[in-house]
Amino acid sequence: MGIRSVGVCVKPDQPQLSDLIRQLEAWLVARRIEIVPDPESGEWTNAAATSRRELAEKVDVVVVLGGDGTLLAVARAIGTRPIPILGVNLGTMGFLAEIARDELLPTLEEVIAGRFRTEERMRLEVVVERAGQELGRYLALNDAVIANTALARIVDLGVSADGADVTTYHADGLIVATPTGSTAYSLSAGGPLVLPSLDAIVLTPICPHSLSQRPLVLPPTCEIAVDARGRPGGDINLTVDGQVGRELSDGDRVSVRRSEHPVRLLVPPDRNRFEVLRQKLRWGER
Repeated sequence: MGIRSVGVCVKPDQPQLSDLIRQLEAWLVARRIEIVPDPESGEWTNAAATSRRELAEKVDVVVVLGGDGTLLAVARAIGTRPIPILGVNLGTMGFLAEIARDELLPTLEEVIAGRFRTEERMRLEVVVERAGQELGRYLALNDAVIANTALARIVDLGVSADGADVTTYHADGLIVATPTGSTAYSLSAGGPLVLPSLDAIVLTPICPHSLSQRPLVLPPTCEIAVDARGRPGGDINLTVDGQVGRELSDGDRVSVRRSEHPVRLLVPPDRNRFEVLRQKLRWGER
């Protein structure tokens, strides 16, 4: 991988990272690699800051300093551009941002030498329609969640796959997740773990009002439609990756299918997913 420029994106309000970013800038400049900072990291660099969306058009690699939420936000800003992302974990779990802070420069050395591989992560294309008119379109790396935000009220969500009726979920909501998102909200709601190398779509009801309504794993080719059927006094919302979304009205349809634009993450060639799960989820500990 020939790297001439590196974008740097940082979780907002992290002044303790100023020394690390200055060190990273000096390291890149010494190797004649341009640094392109986002507005947050630009506070501590000599290079002019640019928006994350514009940054993605200028660089060969994006380094994200933060947690999984920061990486999700950067992936959304990058949009459909096939820019590899290197996530440096400053949070707690770090399923997406896997590199430790003190591993940043040695890892970049490996990336420049071509000893890291690019791992494609499936995304979902999420479209909201009302009476046949499109209201919004989103890309989800983790999940799309349709839920009732009113206190102690359930929502009715009619679900079909490839035009065939699946069921009507009577629940607090429904999570439509990617394999990457299977370790996020879906896991907390009782959904299955799916390795990111396996393309699939996971439907996980949130607190269903029936013990028979269980999580469902569907092939990635499925086109899923969720029809929102609100109840009096309820407010239905769509949330994508826990960060963006919109309010839904009774009768709105949320369509979900695999996106043609995966996210590309840089990972070590010997990355063992089972080891990651054991470490992050503390499997085997007492």
